[in-house]
Amino acid sequence: MHEQTDTAFFRGFTLGHYTTADGTFRYRIAGSGPPLLLLHGNPQTHAMWHRVAPSLAKTHTIICPDLRGYGISPKPPATADHTHYAKRTMAQDMVNLMQHLGFKTFHLAGHDRGARVAHRLTLDHPERVEKLAVLDIIPTIEHFERADMKFGLGYYHWFWFAQPHPFPETIISAAPEAWFRAHTNREPKDDTFFAPQALADYHAAIRNPDMIRGMCEDYRAAATIDLEHDRQSRAANHRISCPLLVLWGTKGKIGTWYNPMGIWARYADGPLSGHPVASGHYLAEESPAEVITHFTGFFN
Repeated sequence: MHEQTDTAFFRGFTLGHYTTADGTFRYRIAGSGPPLLLLHGNPQTHAMWHRVAPSLAKTHTIICPDLRGYGISPKPPATADHTHYAKRTMAQDMVNLMQHLGFKTFHLAGHDRGARVAHRLTLDHPERVEKLAVLDIIPTIEHFERADMKFGLGYYHWFWFAQPHPFPETIISAAPEAWFRAHTNREPKDDTFFAPQALADYHAAIRNPDMIRGMCEDYRAAATIDLEHDRQSRAANHRISCPLLVLWGTKGKIGTWYNPMGIWARYADGPLSGHPVASGHYLAEESPAEVITHFTGFFN
């Protein structure tokens, strides 16, 4: 089921809802041509793509969903094994959505947590993904294996969110908007970093205690079951076989602390390309023109 939405926000896109046994996923879709699935990061929703999606829809069919646990999507309860929020489970959600929309194969791009889902999807379903782009990450297992004091301080939320339920949820829920500002390094009166309509969507999501629980479960899974799956894939020498594009913000940690191209080369067998983008962590919202240029050159 699709419905028209505000023409100024996601211009030309329609809003859809995909219902499964676990619940309903919200997504936007527009364009024609090869399908390109865009997966958002934390603590955001699919709204993070609003500055790049309309341009990309000129040459592709663009699908922007909310991931499990975020935005308007299923948010299963916390469990001891965190399997509901394993990247393998989240990736399967996206395969099912694309199948529902009639797309057996597709291009794929993800930012932050969405890039981790995209990486797992490409490993588990290599026959589905024609090209992959990851924004501002290195593989999860590489982060943990390289962890030091700098990582612990800079990525403190990886360890805080992963604390047992409901400790972090209780604290975040007490002041969700103040937490969001601190987490995204925004000043209280700064309305320019995120567009007002996107920010409103993010705030609506984080006011939902179920979303906060889903977000924390995502990180608990990353520190447990996702690492198990990553180790299994590495032991079996499962690597990315399709063309891979790596983008990172010049003001962020990925390009400053790591050699992203060198690291991703160890995980990819197919053609590998990469570029720094003049932005912080939120590439698609801070430097949309650069992201569009790199995506257009790669996916076309």
